[in-house]
Amino acid sequence: MKKVQLKELAYARSGDKGDVCNVGIMAKTKNVYNFLEKAITPEKVKAHFKGMVKGDVDIYPLPNIDCMNLALRRSLGGGATCTLRFDQTGKSMGPVLLGMELEADEALIEEAQQAEKEVIQKYRVS
Repeated sequence: MKKVQLKELAYARSGDKGDVCNVGIMAKTKNVYNFLEKAITPEKVKAHFKGMVKGDVDIYPLPNIDCMNLALRRSLGGGATCTLRFDQTGKSMGPVLLGMELEADEALIEEAQQAEKEVIQKYRVS
């Protein structure tokens, strides 16, 4: 097992719905998704954000597309129209979550790295 940041295993995109930040986590492979489904917990997410998330963290698995949707409740200081936070719409919370550290098997990390290389090669613009 090796410590790795979530960004080595997945991609993320985030946004807001009022005072709820939604973070989509997209696993790089099916095996990575199966691992993340167990490894990412509401407690770990709240601890990673160190008090910024005042409400519950709900995780909605989307196994048919190797993704999960995280709803971080009461995490945007009241929402875009009433918060004084710099990132009132939660766009930076996905990339911040990608910095969360996990313990993963080295073979899984290598699988994710290979998948990343294949994506880059497939969509490289010449």
